Amino acid sequence: MFETYSGQQVKRLGMGTWKMGDDSRIEKQEIAALRYGIEQGVQLIDTAEMYGEGRSESLLGKAITPFAREDLYLVSKVLPYNADSQSMRASLQASLKRLKTDYLDMYLLHWPGSVPIEETIEAFQVLKDEGLIRAWGVSNYDTQPLSELLAVTGGEDCATNQVLYHLGSRGIEFSLKPLMDEVGMPLNGILPLSSGRSPT
Repeated sequence: MFETYSGQQVKRLGMGTWKMGDDSRIEKQEIAALRYGIEQGVQLIDTAEMYGEGRSESLLGKAITPFAREDLYLVSKVLPYNADSQSMRASLQASLKRLKTDYLDMYLLHWPGSVPIEETIEAFQVLKDEGLIRAWGVSNYDTQPLSELLAVTGGEDCATNQVLYHLGSRGIEFSLKPLMDEVGMPLNGILPLSSGRSPT
């Protein structure tokens, strides 16, 4: 278990939905797989507006319908070119509609982009103040962009960095993870089981 920025206790292993929703012929099986995971105690489920151009979020919205929303921890991501003050709100509202929920537990910037990080942080904070998201963070941030984010006013509120990390991919241990540990930022690992492949 770990305690989130909102104080919620969440189990450490979650489920991702990348590539889900792309093939309508297996929709029932994908929904069944997600529901099975939830029934076995998984709370954190990760998705993104980019995955299948929203189809993964729509699939997840169908999958979570029978479950109590407060028992889940939903994470989605905004594309970098939608990370300005106006576009982010529209992106979030579209994600919430597809997910059939009125808030996200965590909203991530999918990767560094051209929108000034100060503007992105401000947009995140407005949505958080309105209760549409409970926390925000980043994804695919290496040491340099993360350092730049942390140097900006409000950067200290970044709740997590979601990056590739498993036994076969440990590059973040050289400088990125030490930086995150130094500032007390939780790591959200992408593919921690390496898609079932043996480490090389």
